[in-house]
Amino acid sequence: MERIDGIVLKQMLESGMNHLSNHAAEVDALNVFPVPDGDTGTNMFLTVSNGVKAALQEEKNHVGKILKTLSRGLLMGARGNSGVITSQIFRGIYQDLQDNETIDASQLAHAFVNGSRIAYKAVMRPVEGTILTVVREAADYTYAYTVTEEITDCILVMEKMVEECNEALLRTPELLPVLAEVGVVDSGGKGLTIIFEGMLEALKGNVIGLSNESQSIDSAQTKVEGEEEFGFCTEFILKLSETGMRHFSESDFSNELATIGNSIVCVQDEDLVKVHVHTLEPFTAIKMGKRRGRFLKLKVENMQQQHDNILEKEEEQPAAEKKKYGIITVAPGSGIGDIFKELRSDIVVGGGQTMNPSTEDFVEAIQKLNCDHIIILPNNSNIVMAANQAAQVCEDQDIHVLPAKTIPQGISACVMFNPEADIEENLSDMNEAIENVKSGEVTYAIKDTTYEGMDIKKDEFMGIFNRSIILSKPDCISATKALLDRMLDEDSELVTLIYGEDATLEQAQQMGEYIEQISDAEVEIYEGKQPVYPFIIGVE
Repeated sequence: MERIDGIVLKQMLESGMNHLSNHAAEVDALNVFPVPDGDTGTNMFLTVSNGVKAALQEEKNHVGKILKTLSRGLLMGARGNSGVITSQIFRGIYQDLQDNETIDASQLAHAFVNGSRIAYKAVMRPVEGTILTVVREAADYTYAYTVTEEITDCILVMEKMVEECNEALLRTPELLPVLAEVGVVDSGGKGLTIIFEGMLEALKGNVIGLSNESQSIDSAQTKVEGEEEFGFCTEFILKLSETGMRHFSESDFSNELATIGNSIVCVQDEDLVKVHVHTLEPFTAIKMGKRRGRFLKLKVENMQQQHDNILEKEEEQPAAEKKKYGIITVAPGSGIGDIFKELRSDIVVGGGQTMNPSTEDFVEAIQKLNCDHIIILPNNSNIVMAANQAAQVCEDQDIHVLPAKTIPQGISACVMFNPEADIEENLSDMNEAIENVKSGEVTYAIKDTTYEGMDIKKDEFMGIFNRSIILSKPDCISATKALLDRMLDEDSELVTLIYGEDATLEQAQQMGEYIEQISDAEVEIYEGKQPVYPFIIGVE
């Protein structure tokens, strides 16, 4: 095939999206940390589906126009670092081909190179052994091959790109030691390779469809109009794992589902759970269930026949009151959200490690504010890039994304905020607070693995300190005590203890008493209602 036209390009994009959807769980499983919230595949699928579904609606079969629509959709739908980088790769491809009605082989190869260059520019400190390495090495080798061999067949170019992606992917553990230790390749690079594999199949005339498990699952980015009903009726029967049985609570799971939907029914019968929810985020609901067991039955139905583009048809809303400051925070549980609201956060965006908000989520939050200065606290390292991308989209406003990568850092920053001070003073004080807080979390392992020489067994509880696993214990209480032993020292003055869905107030109080026994620090206990992490700890 000497040229790719708009019709073929749409088929390639749809096939790549479907192929990623079919393998999203496989990509999620490549998470280096053995925690129950690996979400690279999910983030990439939600990102890609938002862009591809917009591109498929483009009326003109002009490559440049289709890629422009794709790029915009990816930009707004980007979730997590992998999703943001993926959006930048395709942004670079669009920029290289924006004037093209069709694409020839050399143009396709060059566009891949530009995609890799734009992606690298988007990352402040690029790390080799990641998706960036995969796209750069594959694009450079493919372009050299295309030019040197004078290739004119687009299929050969795409085959070379896929081949080199797989080769580069196998080399990622050589560049990133933690991948080699855990025995996995880079998850983002794997996701990108899967997308390109799907695109290649379509170019060969075989458009990949959705597998049975993925069928009818739509992007959480899809916005559906309607005041009373959410967009997708999601039902499943779940067989709980042993870990799921120990931790499962009908009320807690219902409360978690309530963060993304309504019309919730959750009924448990020993190790079986039947769930019904109306939600805009069916993939997120399914991910919530997947953490607890395996699906015996799964059905997702679209309850809305007509979809409107949220960016083009936003409802007119009264202008917000003009303020000097607006603060946007991210919280993984309603209790943590309440903490931020009490600390002057104007908007709390739902999400966290298991549900990364998109660029569009931040843009919508920004648009609700009428402020001279807007401060965003992502509170998670995998959310910072999406927040920064939103700030670039809303470039006409004064937006500051602070490097808060944990909940304790975000809380400390909010405590230091002074509505009477000028922006420079606030940014200085809040950044200093972020630097001075120590953060820890307790969660359970979902598989046997080795991390930095430490053997971790499935279902054990791990202590995570400053984003590294430092210990693993048989039960939650002993893991939390051991983590506190490592975090506290003679200079510790304040400990913020946030207990989640899988912990009780009594357990939190027990931990508070332990802190008082081993240190002179003051203890503040909060109910965060966060999933996955029984305890989140901040030490100042």
